[in-house]
Amino acid sequence: MKVFVAGAGGAIGKRLIPQLVANGYEVVALSRSPKNVEPLRTAGAQVVIADALDHNALTRALEQAKPEIVIHQLTALTGVKNYKKFDDEFALTNRLRTEGTDSLLEAAQAVGVRRFIAQSYGNWNYARTGTALKTEEDPLDPTPPRNQQQTLQAIRYLEQAVGSARGIEGIALRYGNLYGPGTGLAADGDVVATVRKRGLPIVGDGAGVWSFIHVDDAASATVAAIKLGTPGVYNIADDEPAPVRIWLPELAQIVGAKPPFHVPVWLGRLVSGEVGVSMMTQIRGTTNAKARRELDWTPSYATWRQGFRTGLG
Repeated sequence: MKVFVAGAGGAIGKRLIPQLVANGYEVVALSRSPKNVEPLRTAGAQVVIADALDHNALTRALEQAKPEIVIHQLTALTGVKNYKKFDDEFALTNRLRTEGTDSLLEAAQAVGVRRFIAQSYGNWNYARTGTALKTEEDPLDPTPPRNQQQTLQAIRYLEQAVGSARGIEGIALRYGNLYGPGTGLAADGDVVATVRKRGLPIVGDGAGVWSFIHVDDAASATVAAIKLGTPGVYNIADDEPAPVRIWLPELAQIVGAKPPFHVPVWLGRLVSGEVGVSMMTQIRGTTNAKARRELDWTPSYATWRQGFRTGLG
């Protein structure tokens, strides 16, 4: 079976290609950067270099590949740091989730792709209400912070487009916060560097609950979704969502940093805006029960506690 991976040079894509090849799939990898050609070929993929926002180039790539499965991992998340300008930081990713999704779906329909699996997100975008973990049936945030509205709209757009595409089985995987090689939360990543400098404080009560997923587990869930699961959305996260006041001090200890500072909400708002305060104090975690059940998937890092210790590098 031939699988076309768009965004193969990203953090998940680089871990996904070897897993696909190991499972016997023929892989065509799309990347916009020539520097990814050799690593992707070494991993066992055929490589196509094209800009995913170039509709004609993307269409030609799909027409030549003629895959049965398309996996949409198109993002531009490297270096996102400023929560006060969250939508600005995500502007290119939002285009890839809207324009890129439309082009990829149109080309996939034209060549008779059977199943389309797309990278989505599941954590801060759920409604910031209640204490229970969020399931796929729970509503997304109706009133996100102003500087997250465009990004949430792009996530909604992607999921609606994938779910309503004619003649295609559409699946959106709502990955939690990624960590591990190639992400900001890696041994050599921006987040860990900031934690080592004590530049990431706990804001207010630190009650915002984060769901994490190692990039290898995000990749294995994606492989599982090729054959299993009904069309729809799936939370892909580990088994232990945790509030900031729990996971951040433990991360600091693991990477050899001093404990994070604690700052009041008013100061956190000055530094990181409403988005930062929301992420630190209000967001709710997610449950992976549906993915475990319907995708027959289990994360190899059952908890970030284990993953932060052994999986960052």
